[in-house]
Amino acid sequence: MTIRRRDFLRTSVGAVGALGLGASPLTGSDTGTRMVTGPAWAPGAGPPGGLNGGEPRRALRILILGGTGFIGPHQVRYARERGHALTLFNRGRTAPELFPGIEQLRGDRAAGDLDALRGREWDVVIDNSSSNPQWTRDSAQLLKDSAGQYVFISTQSVYASRAEIGIEETAPVGRPDLPKDEWSGYGPSKALCEEEAERAFPGRATIVRPSLIVGPGDTTDRWTYWVVRTHRGGVVAVPGTPKDPMQFIDARDVSEWVIRVCENGTAGIFNAVGPGSPLTSAEMFYGIRAVTPTPVSFVWIDADFLEEMGIRAWSDMPAWFPPRGSTAGFARMSNARAVAAGLTFRPLAVTAGETLEWFLSEPSDRQNDLRSGMNPGREERLLAAWRVRNGNAEEP
Repeated sequence: MTIRRRDFLRTSVGAVGALGLGASPLTGSDTGTRMVTGPAWAPGAGPPGGLNGGEPRRALRILILGGTGFIGPHQVRYARERGHALTLFNRGRTAPELFPGIEQLRGDRAAGDLDALRGREWDVVIDNSSSNPQWTRDSAQLLKDSAGQYVFISTQSVYASRAEIGIEETAPVGRPDLPKDEWSGYGPSKALCEEEAERAFPGRATIVRPSLIVGPGDTTDRWTYWVVRTHRGGVVAVPGTPKDPMQFIDARDVSEWVIRVCENGTAGIFNAVGPGSPLTSAEMFYGIRAVTPTPVSFVWIDADFLEEMGIRAWSDMPAWFPPRGSTAGFARMSNARAVAAGLTFRPLAVTAGETLEWFLSEPSDRQNDLRSGMNPGREERLLAAWRVRNGNAEEP
């Protein structure tokens, strides 16, 4: 039976009708793990849940700015399972029918329309949707006296450099070579958003910096490409060497951890990076291969040759940058602080298998529209050129 995206998302968030992150590089304030005192739980009761789950001490009132994109539905599912009361605020343009039974407020942050949030109180605000400092400033300033904690979903792209191995949360962000009013681009803009969240919620802001987010529901295909391409079988061109490092995080792992962070009132800045232990390219690709019976072989193609052939890292070869020079630390970031704060990880086989199951449930036109990676003709030309380079015109 074919399961459409709408039905998958309804399943992934559960039966909606049934209830049960050192020193900040921006502010210089302490951003280690600390407990928010305020409305997140009853005074004197302590944090409402264990680091890795357990029953929350009481239900939280959670406002999610966004909530219907990639990670939002996973947050909603987990929060509902744990008995929290949710309100979603968005424009109502993406899957507005997804959550019957959950309070939905309409507005447009880009237009400064936040009227639906006025005069309301929540224990926690989760900001999934902002990449514009003005949007974050408007919402955080409006809610600073009516919410106990502000969780901002940022990105690893905030870091000024990816050359260092083991980047921690205290590393410089944005564009240190420029005044802040000249920062531009996705990463620097997210860094400015972080600053706005911390300014409005000093000591009560949680900044989450994920690596590449993957799993069921991903619309970018930046990791899904490898799962689908492996499933389709044959000879697969993969980048770099078998020892190249790889980092990513399942959308459900980061989403569920964010809800537990809310329950525990954990503030600070955190690299939400997976997996739990260092992972090589070979381990990732052979791990993906294990979830599909299709005959397949992998050919690793040298980074210099890829560049010579005009094959781009991250887009033509998704989820990968060569581990050298300015991108030496790209897939070697430290997740120690997030792990200490309770971040856990699904096995690779679970993420790969359920990503494949989801993608194969999509309509055929979506399955024929991989949004990252190479088309078959271009991949075959690359493989043929690589065989010639290595003096072997035959199939490997």
